[in-house]
Amino acid sequence: MMRSLLAMLCDVESMKTTVLLCLLLLVAPLQAEERANLTPEAVGFSSARLSKVSEFVDREILAGRLAGAVTMIARYGEIVHFESAGRYGLDDDRPLDKDALFRIFSMTKPITTVAAMILYEEGAFHLGEPVTKYLPALEGMSLLVDGQLVAPNNTMTIEQLMTHTAGLTNGWHVEHPVERAYRDAALQNSPDLDAFIKTLGTLPLRFEPGTRYHYSVATDVLGALVERLSGQTLEQFFHERIFEPLGMRDTYFNVPAEKTDRLARNHLWDAKSQQVVPMPDGLIPPPSGVTLFSGGGGLISTAKDYWRFCEMLRRGGHLEGVRILGPKTVQAMTMARLTPEVRDNGATEYPASHLYPGQSYGLGFGVITDPAQSQVISSQGEYSWGGIANTKFWIDPEEDLVVILMTQVIGAPYSDRLRFDLKVATYQALSTLGASSP
Repeated sequence: MMRSLLAMLCDVESMKTTVLLCLLLLVAPLQAEERANLTPEAVGFSSARLSKVSEFVDREILAGRLAGAVTMIARYGEIVHFESAGRYGLDDDRPLDKDALFRIFSMTKPITTVAAMILYEEGAFHLGEPVTKYLPALEGMSLLVDGQLVAPNNTMTIEQLMTHTAGLTNGWHVEHPVERAYRDAALQNSPDLDAFIKTLGTLPLRFEPGTRYHYSVATDVLGALVERLSGQTLEQFFHERIFEPLGMRDTYFNVPAEKTDRLARNHLWDAKSQQVVPMPDGLIPPPSGVTLFSGGGGLISTAKDYWRFCEMLRRGGHLEGVRILGPKTVQAMTMARLTPEVRDNGATEYPASHLYPGQSYGLGFGVITDPAQSQVISSQGEYSWGGIANTKFWIDPEEDLVVILMTQVIGAPYSDRLRFDLKVATYQALSTLGASSP
């Protein structure tokens, strides 16, 4: 009798399991169909007005200011616009695909900062600790004052690396002797981050740490810190702790050979001819064989992959059941951290400072603090960054919005206008605001 009862119970449980599986199989296609049939109107956008994004991109391509571009807009996690336009390059007539690979340059910086904050959450360091505690090769860096090398009053901290207030520079303003020293040191030619740090330690500081925002190689130093604390290369850490968990299958320091044909060509603004031209050979590193994993600008990615990274942040550190950071950590990263004095010291370098009016800096992101001063439609607390080849992303917590632009033109005098035009085209298409969201 007991055996029969057990058999009957097993049959019932088996039937329940079968019914549950059938329901899941029925629901999954329905969910996929709902997502496929989602209209922009369902998340507060106007389909008709979204066409202005396409018109903006087409106009720039027709005028010769872009060879091609991929644009993506998502709200509440739903993609409402995802298009490619133009071609892979001025010297490559293939129509640009939506899964094209782009050098994202400084859009690597937020990923490096997230990597560091993963270790921070694990107790590997504190933000206020000196960088030299973990990278002692930087111990002897001096400050150049009136032509004399003197010891700085402050020691650079890990938080200052994340906010570009560590006193470092990048070698772009060669009228200054420290900038020339950085240029001549050719840090970008270092074989790896250990060599990079060793060479950097022989150079002077550009400013007293903690006194001035100044865009710099600080995020490359942060990448070296991630390597030192994790015992992995930055490439390994990114793959295992960020890319693989988030399903970012197309983001690399080294692009696999079978994917290199998807790499969009890079271009340069030629000031003499006043036009965009193909990038001359040798000015940017190859897409493979890379051993210097630049946390400041070394990654290659796609619009869809970078959206997954942004969507993780928008959701407070998790995506599709995978948590990368805690929500309080993401909140801390996207707070404006520069005092008015420190911010204003560096903001005078605009546009080289990359800080727009009404913008401050958090941990790895520019943060809008005053939308009315930003010279373009923006939201309070919006955080973003861009790459030197005119890639751009922003995350708007107020509107639950993620926007991504991928293109490849370096040195264009119209970079700000490109990014501002995309913002206008995006925000004018909203039909409901965050406070009245569906």
